[in-house]
Amino acid sequence: MVSCVTRLFGLACLLMAFSMSAAAASPNDKILAEFGKSRPPIGYVLFCKRGADECKAENGKTERLALTSETWNDINQVNAFVNSSIRPSSDIDLYNTTEYWAYPTTAGDCEDYVLLKKRLLTKLGFNPDELLITVLLDEHGEGHAVLSVLTKDADLILDNRRNEILSVNQTNYKFLKRQSQHDPKQWVSLRKTDAQVIVSSQGN
Repeated sequence: MVSCVTRLFGLACLLMAFSMSAAAASPNDKILAEFGKSRPPIGYVLFCKRGADECKAENGKTERLALTSETWNDINQVNAFVNSSIRPSSDIDLYNTTEYWAYPTTAGDCEDYVLLKKRLLTKLGFNPDELLITVLLDEHGEGHAVLSVLTKDADLILDNRRNEILSVNQTNYKFLKRQSQHDPKQWVSLRKTDAQVIVSSQGN
C-alpha cells in the first residue's frame, strides 16, 4: 500500500496507511470494542502463578499511547528483533506439555513471543497498560496470540508471523479476548458472545 523507504519516514508512512484504510472503513474499525469480562487463557493463569512481573497491576489507567517517530521505531525494532531471534517451536517440543507460557531464549510459541515483546517494550519505558496480550483466531480458524499496542489512533498488532506492524482492521484475524487495561490478570471479551477460547500451543 505504502512504501516506507527509511526509518525517518516510518511515522509518516504509518499515518498514511491508516488514512488510506480509513477511506473504506469506519475509524472505529481500528480500535477493538470490549464486551465485558472474559476468562483468561489457562496458560496465562499458570504463568502468573509462577510470579511473573507482567501479571502485576500497575496504575490501572486506560490511557492510550501517543504515537511518535521514536515510539514507532521502538515498536518496530522490538517486533523485528524478537521475531528474528526466537525460533518457532511448540510447547510439546520445548516443555513436553500442551500449554506452557514462558519468556523464550532461543525458541517458543506465539504466546512466548508476546511475553518477550511486552517485557522489552516495558523496559524501554512503555506503559504496560498499553501493551495487552491478545488472543484470536487466525485466517485458518486456529488459535493465535499477538501483542496489541493501544495508541490514540488505532490498536496496533505485533505478530510473530510478520515484521510489518498492522492495525486491527488490516488483519484477517477474529479477535477474541485480551488483558484488561485496569488489571492484567483480568481479561475482557472482544466479541459480544465470548466462547471462552483457550489458545492452543499449536499456534505459532
